[in-house]
Amino acid sequence: MSHKRVVRFLLSASSVWGAASALAGAVPDLYHGADLKHGEQLIAEHKCTACHQRKFGGDGNAIYRPAGRINSLGALRGMVEACNQELNLGLFPEDVTSISAVLNRDHYRFK
Repeated sequence: MSHKRVVRFLLSASSVWGAASALAGAVPDLYHGADLKHGEQLIAEHKCTACHQRKFGGDGNAIYRPAGRINSLGALRGMVEACNQELNLGLFPEDVTSISAVLNRDHYRFK
């Protein structure tokens, strides 16, 4: 999946989550029941940090909080799902949620 397609996917995923929030009357609790330990294990198992280092250089942290791209819980989860699809990782939705929760805890800190 090209970079432009990933960005379009994220924007549409963010819009879907926003619409769902509006319909529900509140922000959805995307990370309810997330297993942080499992998320950490999946990040290590799938070598996410090494991939980010190859793509972005340095310690790979340049991927986090790029100017305005990831600005909500929905967009963050959408990005993890985009990696899942692009790399054919075979993650289940609860796996994507667990990884997203770890990334939010460690890098983004969305409420």
